[in-house]
Amino acid sequence: MDDFSNLSPDRILDAIEHLGFRCDARILELNSYENRVFQIGIEDALPLIVKFYRPNRWTRNMIEEEHGFSAELFDHGVSVVPPVLHNNESLFEYQDLRYAIFTRRGGRAPAVDSLECLESMGRHIALIHNVGGIKPFDHRPEISTEEFGVSARADILALSFLPETIRPAYESVSAEALRIIEIQFSQCQYQSIRLHGDCHMGNVLWREETPHFVDFDDSRSGPAIQDLWMLLSGDRASQLSQLRAIMEGYNDFRTFDPAELRLIEPLRTLRLMHQSAWIARRWHEPAFQRAFPFFESERYWSNHILALREQCGALIEEPLNLWGYSA
Repeated sequence: MDDFSNLSPDRILDAIEHLGFRCDARILELNSYENRVFQIGIEDALPLIVKFYRPNRWTRNMIEEEHGFSAELFDHGVSVVPPVLHNNESLFEYQDLRYAIFTRRGGRAPAVDSLECLESMGRHIALIHNVGGIKPFDHRPEISTEEFGVSARADILALSFLPETIRPAYESVSAEALRIIEIQFSQCQYQSIRLHGDCHMGNVLWREETPHFVDFDDSRSGPAIQDLWMLLSGDRASQLSQLRAIMEGYNDFRTFDPAELRLIEPLRTLRLMHQSAWIARRWHEPAFQRAFPFFESERYWSNHILALREQCGALIEEPLNLWGYSA
């Protein structure tokens, strides 16, 4: 079983009380799809945030390595929210549940249209990467075209969601996208470091003019640009302006290799392919059906194919250039 069909309120409270906490029965489910995250009320104390890990996704060693990376970042003064240690452990098991506890931290969403905010984000991500470059992961995987592209494409073609009328179009455009991506990755030599891995604005809490990074669940090894490209939005001119602000902050603490800029569109395309395969793999869960109600429609897949075609165009354009923007 790889879902949460047996995660009842009683089992959630039992798991927390198994560690010695006294719950007051208040449970607030927080936004999360891959795992399940709850705010749990504790008697005579502040609530805790509890994350139950999806069964059979990560091994215990992989999760503990994620926790170790978060703790290492925290010890180096980086603004992250690491799991709470309880009896010198950060990963707990109760029956078939595997979970971690976090201190509740408030904050607002970063101002995505603020260049000052992006400069600060770049500065703090550089600090993450300085720690990430100290040593490699032993258990967590590397970002790869095989996992995010080839396997994603194979699963979409194998599952029943793709309408037969547009199946040939998907086969063609996805194959062409992967062909270009493979070439571009082979032509870019980069230093692989430990990363946040899913560093979008939804995983950042802005508080006291400082970004606080949460949810290292997708942490893995790869190029530094993976933690930066998701901060870019809008047209090319807007992205160049944003990139310049990010790099002004980033280069305060770590030198960025501009050769990695050519990986922005390949990584964007892989994320696009992987997300559709991810939804398909999880579609049996009601939470995914509620969140993506148009997933089974021809309209969804027509739009997905159109997006891949646009990405094929973006893949062969000149990459963003730090020196190509004039203020």
